[in-house]
This record gives sequence, C-alpha cells and structure tokens, in this order.
Amino acid sequence: MDKKTTSRDGTSLAYESTGDGPAVILVSGAMSTGATVAPLAGPLSDRFKVVSYDRRGRGASGDTAPYAVDREVEDLAALIGAVGGEASLYGISSGGALVLHAAASGLPVRRVAVYETPFAVNEGGVQERAEYTRGLTEALEQGRRGDAVELFLRLTGLAEEMIQGARQSPMWPGMEAIAPSLAHDDAVMGDGRVPRALLASITVPVLAVAGDASPAWMREAAQAVAEAAPEGTYRTLEGQTHMVDPNVLAPVLAEFFAG
Repeated sequence: MDKKTTSRDGTSLAYESTGDGPAVILVSGAMSTGATVAPLAGPLSDRFKVVSYDRRGRGASGDTAPYAVDREVEDLAALIGAVGGEASLYGISSGGALVLHAAASGLPVRRVAVYETPFAVNEGGVQERAEYTRGLTEALEQGRRGDAVELFLRLTGLAEEMIQGARQSPMWPGMEAIAPSLAHDDAVMGDGRVPRALLASITVPVLAVAGDASPAWMREAAQAVAEAAPEGTYRTLEGQTHMVDPNVLAPVLAEFFAG
C-alpha cells in the first residue's frame, strides 16, 4: 500500500490505486487486508480507477479507539474524497455489509456490489451469530487472540483438523495479529439478519452476487439483499464458491459498474 489518507478521527488509511476512469473501491472481509481483494484490480483497471485499502486495524492502516461502524463509513468517505469525490463500492463477505452501510449513509456512491455477505437466513443462523459474538468478545477481552481466530474459522465451517493445522502454520502469527479486527466485522454484521430497513433506504443500484457452488444459504442471503434493495439485482456465478475467482467475477462487476 503506497498511498495514505486520513479518516475523520485521525486514523491513517493505507491504500493503492491502479487504472483510470470512474473510481471503484474494493472492501475486504474478515481476516483480510487490501492485498486480499487486490487481484480484482488487474482485470478491472482497464476501465476503472480501482482502489484497494487496508481497513482500520489491519495491514498498514491505523486503528483509533473506540471502534464504531460509523468510523469505517468515515474511512470510506475519506477514500472517496482522496480518489475524486465519487466512487462505486464492492465488498466481499462482511465487507459487503460495510459497503451497504456506506451507501445507506448518503456518501457519494454511484453503485454498490456485494459478494456473499453472510447474513443469516433463519433463526438458527441468528443464534449461531449471537453465540459467536459472545465467544469472540470474551476471547478478545481476555487477550486470547488465537482462540478468537479459531472461533471465526469455525463460524466459516472450517473442519477442526484444518483449524488445528492452521495453528501450526507460518500464517498463524499474522492471523493473530489482526484478530482484534474480527470485532469490527462482527459489529458491521449487526445481529446477522438481512438488514432490510437499511437496504430499503439505499437509493443507488445494488448488485448481490453468489457462487452456485456455495452453500444454499449463501445464495438465499444474496437474493434477500437484492430483493430488499429498491434497485437490487441478484446474480449467480457458475462453479464459484466463497473463494471466488477474480477473473470470473470481474466481468460481471465491470458490466454493472459501467451501467
């Protein structure tokens, strides 16, 4: 991340941009940095100025306390200001929830696309989210960062043996380093339900995308997002999972953002 801007509360935000044209800001999900979404920049940069950034609390960005979802919306406001005063937003997973908050807040956003934002589609999912929130809060308050990462990995459905394998991997210290940011994503997701009232207030086009090889509830959640937004559209990508191929997703995003 070779550029910096400053959010309203003084937090330094690291970002990079590539290409020319209307601005598109890429927003990562939990346990991710700007580098995670940066592979999308290449196939989009021939038509857009594509911006990837480290959300607060990760990578080269700061993390001013206390945290609030509104502070992350202000981060996007600062980035939009830094790249021309207007932008479209793309968010993957819980990053999708953040861009929906930003669009509803009245920022100068042209269009919003989200990929598999993991909203609960039944009460069982809502209860699972509540239990995760309780466990995560306790683990982070007690400084048990590794346990916090484990809780998140279980929430994603990762098998226990893979979680224990991850603990022994060279990646684990880096995962523990950004574990406190899991609380940010948890706050952005709210109670886990599809935020229908918030979506109903968004006045710009919203594209909700899911992979047809992902669990059915992921597709149901994406469809619910599209249905709740006044200008919502739902798309599925053949053969894709939550680990979506940037080269498959990029043409769909390019068509939508150019509209």
